Amino acid sequence: MKKIFRHSVFALSLAPVLLCTKISAVTITVQTDQPGVAINRGMWGIFFEDINFGADGGLYAELVKNRGFEFPDPLMGWIKIFNNVAHGEISILDEQSFDAANPHYLRLESEGGAPLGVANEGFRGLGVKSGEAYDFSAQVRNVSGAPVLRIDLYSSDGEILDTVRLKDFSSGWKKYAAVLHPKTTDAKAKLYVQIEGKGGVDLDFISLFPEHTWKNRPGGLRADMVQVLADLHPGFLRFPGGCIVEGSTLAGRYQWKKTIGPVEERPLLINRWNKEFSHRPTPDYFQSFGLGFFEYFQLCEDIGASPLPILNCGMACQFNSGELCPLDQLEPYIQDALDLIEFANGPATSEWGAKRAAMGHPQPFHLKMLGVGNEQWGQQYIDRYAKFAAAIKAKYPDIQLVSAAGPSPDDDRFKFAWTKLRALNADIVDEHNYANPSWFFDNTHRYDHYDRNGPKVFFGEYAAQSDRVVSVKNRNNLECALAEAACMTGLERNGDVVRMASYAPLFANTEAWQWKPDLIWVNSLGVLLTPNYYVQKMFANNAGDATVPLQISADAAKLFASATRDHAAGEIILKVVNGADSPASIGLDFSGAKKIAAPVSVTTLAGGLNDENSFADPAKIAPRQTELNEISPRFDYTFPAHSLTVLRLKAEN
Repeated sequence: MKKIFRHSVFALSLAPVLLCTKISAVTITVQTDQPGVAINRGMWGIFFEDINFGADGGLYAELVKNRGFEFPDPLMGWIKIFNNVAHGEISILDEQSFDAANPHYLRLESEGGAPLGVANEGFRGLGVKSGEAYDFSAQVRNVSGAPVLRIDLYSSDGEILDTVRLKDFSSGWKKYAAVLHPKTTDAKAKLYVQIEGKGGVDLDFISLFPEHTWKNRPGGLRADMVQVLADLHPGFLRFPGGCIVEGSTLAGRYQWKKTIGPVEERPLLINRWNKEFSHRPTPDYFQSFGLGFFEYFQLCEDIGASPLPILNCGMACQFNSGELCPLDQLEPYIQDALDLIEFANGPATSEWGAKRAAMGHPQPFHLKMLGVGNEQWGQQYIDRYAKFAAAIKAKYPDIQLVSAAGPSPDDDRFKFAWTKLRALNADIVDEHNYANPSWFFDNTHRYDHYDRNGPKVFFGEYAAQSDRVVSVKNRNNLECALAEAACMTGLERNGDVVRMASYAPLFANTEAWQWKPDLIWVNSLGVLLTPNYYVQKMFANNAGDATVPLQISADAAKLFASATRDHAAGEIILKVVNGADSPASIGLDFSGAKKIAAPVSVTTLAGGLNDENSFADPAKIAPRQTELNEISPRFDYTFPAHSLTVLRLKAEN
């Protein structure tokens, strides 16, 4: 019996290619002269959530933790520094504050003698690099005398890396700044802020940023982390997350309007991952919202990704309180959605478009999609989604709405949601799945029989779990990556149904994670790419705009393929996953092609199933590039064991 696929594959291999007239027992036939179906060229995207210190301590480049002293323990992250002969007081006050939304500030008072002050530890380490510049700033107000502020960077072993001094402070709040140049690289440096001389000062919003941020924007994003996102060439960016959208309670939900405007005026919020897992507590996990909705939209524009914001639908996380906003009180939530569309797309003369323009972006962000809720289920969600959909479609009929199908891909909650959403003519339904590798290998045909005329699918959260969901033993090994790749061939050949897909979670700090596995690991100095990342990159960098019909001639254990056409490049892209323990000699037949133009680009990801990358060995599993210079429309190709191969070729029909 034949297995019939519609795939686009970009095949890359380290093994030799044998040109011959006799084709192997198993043949992949790519029907280059046959029409396929149009698919979303931007179907492979990224899903950002502020989990695993993904924003503060991650993508947001601020190095100072609790810079505004607004944590419930206002000195969390700070250490009081007293010399044996220092005399004075260190206190936290909230009278006549710099900003009413963030009322706490630090007062340093000295009677003279040795310096006294505080030191900040950063986010599990304050990482600084030799040869780079770091911008220090703080809101300062003089209280008494004429004291001097001494700002030091100390290494993890106590060496002073650089020192600057500030003085002549005004009696009102004012921002003061200086630049530090550490003389050595240190992953766990500390920032010292001390007062010298007799007198007192108030300090708030103490900040330290690398000057080298993404696009060198002051107060911006970590350049290395954004670069690896840009390298994916993602079709979309979903933000600000999953469960943090919902919050453990409605009071703790994500409210986008509190994340725009001057960063000093954005109120702090406890991160819902702060206390979610007793086995991975993170009591210092809060959201400063320095990375807010304006910055998300700006990031989308920077990396060429369509923005996909997700908003709370009046439901807190159903794994926590499950708190509901009554249906007759839902209007403020719906209005937030309407206002967000105006913020993103409205003219600079509109109320919310003017706020966008005031932040430096008078042109619209071209929002086309919006998510209503994250991972909700049950009739209570359907009731709320229906109200959102009616209001949004009435005012903005062209906005595509993403709806939720619950946390599982096949349980009763999932089936109930699909029945109801289909009846509501939903645009896009968001399916989530975290499962072991075998599920992904076994579900490559999942979408073959979906209704082509019903709602489209967003495979919005997925990742193979080497152990089990929420296990600390999960690993980003090649087996999981290949399982995901196999499933992705099924998503791609069903691209007329599956509009978008994104792995989750995206980022994780090596010393402050709550969830494994994750696509990209970071520490205070660098970025580590996983085999899973390379799978995503190989698919996203080799996307097409139409499927190409494809057949596999016989059953072959763990052999999966898809093919697409890139009309702009005039190329066929073939992707092949060999999940077996031995190399596979496969006949490739580009049916209808009279000639294959040389060279053919080949990219291969291969290795041992248990292999994974580490900061000590970051390229253990990484793609290898080769070319084929002598090739015909029919030939044998040996795909390595445990591999993903992508071939790009020009076929003359």
